[in-house]
Amino acid sequence: MISYGRQSISRADIDAVVEILQSDYLTGGPAVEQFEDSLKSYFCSNYACAVTNGTAALHLTGLALGWQPKDVVITSPITFLATANCIVYAGATPDFADIGPTTYTIDVNSVEDCIKRN
Repeated sequence: MISYGRQSISRADIDAVVEILQSDYLTGGPAVEQFEDSLKSYFCSNYACAVTNGTAALHLTGLALGWQPKDVVITSPITFLATANCIVYAGATPDFADIGPTTYTIDVNSVEDCIKRN
């Protein structure tokens, strides 16, 4: 069985969340702007948009990529459900490529099969 994973939450993470909870802002506010500025700097980008979770981030990615109802998007079946859901949310159709038996990552040959099939 492939385990889901384990979170790594440090004391600094907890302190940062408590600081926000005790502030005047639970959403938006200066911490979000600072986070977006950090992302822009890290990725050498002029733009960054913080969202509430990975599902929202994947959804926006699909919209930004312009996925359409006629599109088929290849993904892995061994992932969080949001990976396939964001494809559907954007109007496209997910197609699942298998994973490699030793790497547990998406298999290039299976991706090629998906491309040929579609």
